[in-house]
Amino acid sequence: MDYFANWRHGLWSAGIAAASVLLALLVHYLFFAALKRITSKKGSGFYIRLARYETNPTRLLLPLLALMTVIPWMPLAGVLVARLAHAAGLAFIASVAWVLVALLDVLQDFISHRQALELSDNLAARRVRTQVQVLRHIGVVVIVIFAIAIMVMTFPNVRHLGESLFASAGVAALVAGFAARTTLSSLLAGVQIALSQPIHLEDAVVVEGEWGWIEEITMTYVVVRIWDLRRLIVPLSYFIEKPFQNWTRQTADLLGSAFIYVDYTAPVEALRQELLRILKSSGIWDGKVWNLQVSNATASTLELRALMSAPNGSVAWDLRCHVREKMIAFLQQNYPESLPRTRADIAGISMNHTPEMPSRERSDPGTFQAAD
Repeated sequence: MDYFANWRHGLWSAGIAAASVLLALLVHYLFFAALKRITSKKGSGFYIRLARYETNPTRLLLPLLALMTVIPWMPLAGVLVARLAHAAGLAFIASVAWVLVALLDVLQDFISHRQALELSDNLAARRVRTQVQVLRHIGVVVIVIFAIAIMVMTFPNVRHLGESLFASAGVAALVAGFAARTTLSSLLAGVQIALSQPIHLEDAVVVEGEWGWIEEITMTYVVVRIWDLRRLIVPLSYFIEKPFQNWTRQTADLLGSAFIYVDYTAPVEALRQELLRILKSSGIWDGKVWNLQVSNATASTLELRALMSAPNGSVAWDLRCHVREKMIAFLQQNYPESLPRTRADIAGISMNHTPEMPSRERSDPGTFQAAD
């Protein structure tokens, strides 16, 4: 069948489509130009981000909406009009999904910007950012799935096939669930992390023996930024199924400890006072907790534990290293004889045997002998 038997109808239809698209693009340009001008003068952060993220999606949405409006009025054959309308409808569904995803980006950026991470106690900000990021990923997955499902259901053959297979829907659901068990597990783990929040963004954690910070949380994995700038990629379900250390779960402040090994002759009280002086002069101690205790005694050394508090995990690490360095330097300068030493009993020499010495040297130095 020749759909363009009348070429005038074809040109007229193309002109209508072009005019509607140009009009929609003009409306889009004027609207966002006015929005950017208003927000640049006295606009809130939300509208600034709305103009930034929604410009491209709506640039596609408005022309498609205009085409869907004028296609039924085109002087074309009915079959061609139906196919054009179907194609425009599919593109319109995809553009609506894009607009919704961009709106999620607007909300995430707006909320995250209001939660400052530069504060020393930023637990609340990290908690909110974690929830927003995880929920944004879940929302994107849901939007994409629904958009694809709606697009597929616009095909009559697929719709009739789904109705004919309705009786076996239970078996199909079991098969699909088994095939997508990993994806479903990750999705459920993401929802659980968003609600229970065992981890937050920028939490200090110890995972698989590696110490670092939570850098990113996606729908399938978590990126841990290790202290030496390596990245550890961990499955999302790991933080639900396996134990790990979270140093900033409730509060950002931490207690740090530094172990120092000294000889039995070390003056513990003097070292305790020196620890306090070092902490006060460090500039990074929060002034809450400090102590020095003999935590263990071995056959050759004493183990001293210096306890100190810090506002967050990274500062606690720096403070521990600083205290360890200054305490050893103090021992070297003031009590070198109190540094760890090894005592040995040499075989073949009796420890009770005293070499023969002159009478004056054998006499007790604390005893005065009167002259005859």
